Amino acid sequence: MGGVSNERTISLTSGENVAKALESLGKYEVIRVILDSEDLDGLPEDIDAAYIALHGGWGENGGVQAALDARKIPYTGPGAFASKLAMDKIKTKLILEMNGVPTANWSLASRGTLSSPLPLPVVVKPPCDGSSVGISKVSKPEDWSKALEEALAAQGGEGNILVEEYIPGREMTVGIIDGVALPVIEIVAKGGWYGWQEKYESDETRYPFILDEKNDEKTKALSDELQRIALKAAKALNCRGVVRVDFRVSPLGRPYVLELNTSPGFTAHSLVPKAGMKTGLTFAEVVDKILSCAKYDSQEDTCQR
Repeated sequence: MGGVSNERTISLTSGENVAKALESLGKYEVIRVILDSEDLDGLPEDIDAAYIALHGGWGENGGVQAALDARKIPYTGPGAFASKLAMDKIKTKLILEMNGVPTANWSLASRGTLSSPLPLPVVVKPPCDGSSVGISKVSKPEDWSKALEEALAAQGGEGNILVEEYIPGREMTVGIIDGVALPVIEIVAKGGWYGWQEKYESDETRYPFILDEKNDEKTKALSDELQRIALKAAKALNCRGVVRVDFRVSPLGRPYVLELNTSPGFTAHSLVPKAGMKTGLTFAEVVDKILSCAKYDSQEDTCQR
């Protein structure tokens, strides 16, 4: 846990929650490893498995996964190759489109792009960051420059920025553990925007299960469709273990995949443990189930992909 990304503080919270949960089961010796650089210098030699509670950066771009592969240490979540793809929203978009997974129209911008390449409203986001860092909704032309600068600043000031068509409607998410899609959660944020504050600081954001809110045939069909698409998206990027697939659902009920998160949070506001507990597991049992899927990629497996 920890790391040097913009999401370090969230990672520390997730990591501590995971550690306490595993300790409560009484069958593991849990070692807290707080990373302060992009290496495994603080990791003991004789561990049986690593639970990755790093968010963003090295924790999700395949870096820590590749380092663990090199030491043949099993770890939670997708492998290095899948993590690297999923962390890059541009590559993710391309792969989803090639596999027939619905996703919003998109384009690219960079420093010097004077206006949105797509009709407003749009969502402007750095392609390789998470937790809504640097993400803005642009509804008016005069807001473009600020949104572009914030996205650029989040990734060091240069590079391409992802510009997506804004899909009005509802935001939903589907967690997956070991190839099983969990119950669908809707994210209901005050004002309709789910940013950093709404994710981690606000107590007003609601996370209802859609089948608890309305259990009619239309909602059941939507729930089934979201779970089906989530599994298809995870398979397209070769994700194993635990992953969370985020959606926008249009007013006509059409789902669009926003992104895949290969190291979902385990804070008080996090959605994968919430969905896992909906299936009858305790928080600790959800964590234990994720840990039970830990594995590493051999050199041969990596080369074959």
